[in-house]
Amino acid sequence: MIRQGSVALVIGLLAVAPAFALDPASLKLPSRDELEASISRGVEFLVKTQNETGSWGSARNTKGLNINAPVPGAHEAFRAAATAMAIEALIETGAADKDPSAKAALAKGEAWLLKNLPQVRRATPQVMYNVWSHAYGIAALTQMHRRAAGDAARQREIRGLIEAQIKLLGRYESVDGGWGYYDFRVGAQRPTTSSHSFVTATVLVAFHEAKQIGIEIPTNLVRRAVAAVQRQRKTDNTYLYGEYLKNRPMLDINRPGGSLGRSQACNLALRLWGDTTVTPSVFHEWLNRLVKRNEWLSIGRKRPVPHESWFKVAGYFYYYGHYYAGLCTDQVATERQRACKDQLAAIILPLQEKDGSWWDYPLYDYHQTYGTAFALMTLAHCR
Repeated sequence: MIRQGSVALVIGLLAVAPAFALDPASLKLPSRDELEASISRGVEFLVKTQNETGSWGSARNTKGLNINAPVPGAHEAFRAAATAMAIEALIETGAADKDPSAKAALAKGEAWLLKNLPQVRRATPQVMYNVWSHAYGIAALTQMHRRAAGDAARQREIRGLIEAQIKLLGRYESVDGGWGYYDFRVGAQRPTTSSHSFVTATVLVAFHEAKQIGIEIPTNLVRRAVAAVQRQRKTDNTYLYGEYLKNRPMLDINRPGGSLGRSQACNLALRLWGDTTVTPSVFHEWLNRLVKRNEWLSIGRKRPVPHESWFKVAGYFYYYGHYYAGLCTDQVATERQRACKDQLAAIILPLQEKDGSWWDYPLYDYHQTYGTAFALMTLAHCR
């Protein structure tokens, strides 16, 4: 029997539902000058918040509810991933080529990454945040390799580190293929974790970037990872949060609203590795959804408790989802690309904080770095 209060709640939700359907035509598209000014402020934030060591982020800022982060391994992984993302942002925006302070920050960051990334490992048998470090480390190193054109010795050093990160991802691959960042099943040397669709997609996109500079990616590693993402793909191109939810496909987190921050990365990963069923129209549909239903994703932004929002959305999916959406704009039909890029920029620009940063989830002192890096790379891709 449905209670009267429940009926009232449903009616109330239906009444406000239209507010969450954003009309793309209502977006104020930024001018080129506005976009460049925003990028400059974001770069300035990264430069002024870099640690003396050359890294970004720390464990110093805590809150009432902190996610499970065993010391020191979890924080070594967070710091390496955040630093890699900041490096990639400084390169992709072109800031290091025209701003002396950004160039100096990049040099310090690269030196730190080359020295410290090789030391990052699994924090405990249960906690494997290091998979993020390996994935975003590969992405940053790929950009560093391109930037080092003409310097054979440096490129050789970078290639060696990329190959080492790929081997580590092979070590931490789930027995089922793909990657997750927790292993609460057994905690064995070979992770028994259920792979997460978005983690696996993140790694696959990084692998594809490395492949473009001639790095050989193990075929079987890719094949198993692609199969893991495909197993988590539903017919409407939503993706399960993790394979452990395969018997609960209509759980809130696995429905379109819950997948809004994941589908972009997962669609891209499958397409880059040869899945032709992810067509340009699929990319356009999900970019459209991201714009029109953006408020559903935004409600979770800045909430301190993971997955407490509608559709169990966690705040840390916000800039992640928009970053991969930026990459997806190149996959739609050519005549649609400009509109998709402009709409993404129109969403990101107004969310910039007074200090020049962007952030979506309070994570010690790493959130402003990764949020700003994601936003900057999104905007750079929207130019």
